[in-house]
Amino acid sequence: MLYKQFRQVQVMKQFGITFPNFVGLGAGFDKNAKYLRELEVLGFGFVEVGTVTPRPQAGNEKPRLFRLPKDEALINRMGFNNDGVNAIAKRLKSWRHNHQKSLLIIGGNIGKNKITPNEDAWKDYEICFRALHPYVDFFVVNVSSPNTPGLRALQEKSSLKKILTHLQSLDKEFTSKKPILLKIAPDLNLEQVNDVIDLVQEIKLDGLVATNTTISRDNLNTPTEELSAIGAGGLSGQPLSKRSTEIIKYINQKTSGSISIIASGGICNSSDAQEKLNAGASLIEVWTGFIYQGPSIIKNILNASPIKRGASVK
Repeated sequence: MLYKQFRQVQVMKQFGITFPNFVGLGAGFDKNAKYLRELEVLGFGFVEVGTVTPRPQAGNEKPRLFRLPKDEALINRMGFNNDGVNAIAKRLKSWRHNHQKSLLIIGGNIGKNKITPNEDAWKDYEICFRALHPYVDFFVVNVSSPNTPGLRALQEKSSLKKILTHLQSLDKEFTSKKPILLKIAPDLNLEQVNDVIDLVQEIKLDGLVATNTTISRDNLNTPTEELSAIGAGGLSGQPLSKRSTEIIKYINQKTSGSISIIASGGICNSSDAQEKLNAGASLIEVWTGFIYQGPSIIKNILNASPIKRGASVK
């Protein structure tokens, strides 16, 4: 495979999983697990599929994805468009059968359907968790997308605890246990970040993905009138880099590196990757950087020297 040619590949273990390298592809690109072979050949060490919901969703009205080239950024309001968990689980089952020697690590990013009220959200997460459990290596619980109405309210500590502890309880029913991570928004205030940290430590969650897209439009080069014409959506890419790094660094310092973090947000080159690792992340995910830089971003990050992780490998 292509990544075997990379000079600085670092096979590593994180939350009990051996990753062929530390560069992954964030959720939202291969929503329906259709391109795993192609993404593996490009050199990704892991791929998050999804966000997956129990029932199929068409997503929000198009157009719903916009480039901001002056900022090397994207705005999206996709709305969890996906084929539904049954179709995706079937696809992953076939992948596992046909690629038994593959080293690619697969994460299952799970969410709730738009029509599901928040008080019943835990049921949607359970459905996805049960269906995907035999076929993914780890789970990412998505309560931080800005494109499903009311979803971010589930980031409040009491709602989060109900969902996460329920999934942890379900995990015990399976012979093979799967790590559970939480993906958080970059727009959380300090009190909310502290609540997340307290909860992660209290229930011994396996880790965090930091961060999702932002609703902020501060300090962009794209003209205001163009942003107004685009409208709502989550901003990703270079403008998110600083805030994402700040959150990672804060969590790492406050917990003395005891929480495993996958960095996401504004990673567009090897310097951005190194910044995230220095802040305390152990793995990184690209998305918008992959769109702007193309597949070479993987090689460039893995071949960069030196690449050193700032946090201990757990």
